[in-house]
Amino acid sequence: MNIFVAKLNFDTRESSLQEAFSQFGEVESVKIIMDKFTGRSKGFGFVEMPNEEEGQSAISSLNDSQLDGRTIVVKKSEPRERRDDNRGGGGGGFNRRY
Repeated sequence: MNIFVAKLNFDTRESSLQEAFSQFGEVESVKIIMDKFTGRSKGFGFVEMPNEEEGQSAISSLNDSQLDGRTIVVKKSEPRERRDDNRGGGGGGFNRRY
């Protein structure tokens, strides 16, 4: 089960996230998303737990709980919606000549 964790303290490390979730079962992986320009946490991440029941238990227990001084949001990760590049509109156009 892939779990989305939001509103993380910017100083939270993957090891403390792993520790919090491992109380509920096996944790396969932990990934805090980092800003590629600043190298700082973006304040959210993902935890992968192979057992669905353990993952659901972690979600129920950790959602709206405190971690590193912040109230975190924990929920089942949903697949990203596919972005259609043919939506119309679009950006760009800077310095475009007609």
